[in-house]
Amino acid sequence: MKRLAGQYPRYGYRRIRIFLRREGYPMSTDRCHRLWRQAGLQVPRRRRRRRVSSTLPRPLPAHGRNHVWAYDFVFDACANGQQLKCLTVVDEYTRECLAIDVAGSIRSPRVIEVLARLVSVHGAPAYLRCDNGPEFVSRAILEWLVDAGINTAHIEPDVPPPLSSTAIWSPIPNDKEIGREEAFYRRADHRLPA
Repeated sequence: MKRLAGQYPRYGYRRIRIFLRREGYPMSTDRCHRLWRQAGLQVPRRRRRRRVSSTLPRPLPAHGRNHVWAYDFVFDACANGQQLKCLTVVDEYTRECLAIDVAGSIRSPRVIEVLARLVSVHGAPAYLRCDNGPEFVSRAILEWLVDAGINTAHIEPDVPPPLSSTAIWSPIPNDKEIGREEAFYRRADHRLPA
């Protein structure tokens, strides 16, 4: 537990418990919290200046198909003012858009559902790259990734994403690419046919 807390200093006992389970030490949340307190561990306070930590493993660039997938949210709006939240999943090597899920609200269970469907069709990637958004670092997603045998590669805050990331390449058309006659008037118009 001390080794993992040193390697991931911003993770608390709940996330460290998931890593311990991955290494073969399953335990309840209460037991993990008790051991965490007995070891005298705590999450350090945030500093004002951010420094790049050399202890965190750097994600490798994609070496082939299904090696690294990137997923992120893209926001759009309909002509009637409704907000669209689009979950985009991209294979970083081929730059193929694997999925676009459109809804007004997308939470972690829906993210897991989309990823599970993609894994069943394309196979599991070695890494999933994402930012530190609340939908991507929830316990439910971390536990699903452990069960699926997929490693995470989070994008550091205040560090530009890699060139093949979904934050730069988005399959959602913007206003310059589509004309006024192709505007979406409601959420159902934005969905791609199955």
